[in-house]
Amino acid sequence: MIAEEELVNKIMERLIVSTNSSNLINKKEETSVDKKISSLTEFVGTAPIGDTIGLVIANVDSHLAEAMNLKKNYCSLGIVGARSGAGPQITAADEAVKATNTEIVSVELPRDTKGGGGHGVLIIFGGEDVSDVRRAVEVTLKETERTFGDVYNNEAGHIELQYSARASYALSEAFGAEVGKSYGLIAAAPAAIGVVMADTAVKAANVEVISYASPNHRQKYSNEVTIHIKGDSGAVRQAVIAAREVGKDLLNTLGSEPVNDYPSYI
Repeated sequence: MIAEEELVNKIMERLIVSTNSSNLINKKEETSVDKKISSLTEFVGTAPIGDTIGLVIANVDSHLAEAMNLKKNYCSLGIVGARSGAGPQITAADEAVKATNTEIVSVELPRDTKGGGGHGVLIIFGGEDVSDVRRAVEVTLKETERTFGDVYNNEAGHIELQYSARASYALSEAFGAEVGKSYGLIAAAPAAIGVVMADTAVKAANVEVISYASPNHRQKYSNEVTIHIKGDSGAVRQAVIAAREVGKDLLNTLGSEPVNDYPSYI
């Protein structure tokens, strides 16, 4: 009987060792995936959400720069591209412009989100020195984790909120925000929820509508509604928060409770 117990114990010990080894291997594999990098000098890094990548071109070809129709020609370009988000990356880029000697020379919002309601984004910074645009890209990638804090998803769709107490040139270029003034973004897919969120926002505080985008108007037929607002800092924030609570409640009726992947910053 004792011999049988000893045999069982030995077998269990081997299983535990084997399981622990397997877990270590899996963790190493996960870590290696998380830390994938490129040896190319153009590669700056990635953000862990939105399939967001940051790149630089130290000395862009003059003929290419002309063909790109950038609003101003620069020697060095910083590039941030993503499959999902748009609002978070642009809000992050707004902070990058404040912190660096760069300018936003182009912002484009392709219809994307990997087939969902919403957009991807292509942001291009311009600068005279490659170190400046590289730093702008680095700041954007870092800030993107923060600005995804008020994006809530479930299987039916998403709601997104963005807020800046002092908008800069990225938000101005992309969404018509007034530089130096408070700005808010409110968006939702399906679009029906976005309409109610927009109405809630403008009724909740004394804010002004900058623009409104719907599937057939400025949204490239994506099933999403977005409103951009401005006003006093407290009023804009109050409007955004009110819209957030309504949006989360309505989206919840279509599936599981909407969740954000990062802490709310608003």
